[in-house]
Amino acid sequence: MDEKIKFMKAAIAQAKKAEAIEEVPVGAVIVYDGKIVARAHNKRNTKKDGTAHAEILAIAKAGKKLNRWNLSDCEMYVTLEPCAMCAGAAVNSRIKRIIFGAYDKRFGCCGSIMDITNSELNHKVEIVGGIMEEQCRVMLSSFFKKLRERAKNCSKQIDINE
Repeated sequence: MDEKIKFMKAAIAQAKKAEAIEEVPVGAVIVYDGKIVARAHNKRNTKKDGTAHAEILAIAKAGKKLNRWNLSDCEMYVTLEPCAMCAGAAVNSRIKRIIFGAYDKRFGCCGSIMDITNSELNHKVEIVGGIMEEQCRVMLSSFFKKLRERAKNCSKQIDINE
């Protein structure tokens, strides 16, 4: 099996954990020397913390595991193109390469809307997008479709004339 597929499948497994706890299904893994050293999934609602994105949590775990902040010899696999905060965290932690699944046309900052990872900052991150893109995209779109349906059903159950 292609290494990119193998590690993206691990990130997807993390995204499914997020979905199981009603978090946006985004998962990330950090790979060092061909091995996963950190796994994480979104926990913004669980932790009541806007910074608890999968990428941020994975970077923190990798730093702790490797006992250093500089992750210049690590790759991050994530199911969704990182946002500005997560792309910035990858630059600041010197991640070598980000491999992501689905492109994010609303918030993506690894090329879709802007490219923080290859800007005038002092570190550049290699970007590979679209790995297992359809599976990642479908997982996200079905999650948000279910959320909209649930919200619609809840509003139908409320009778404002009561």
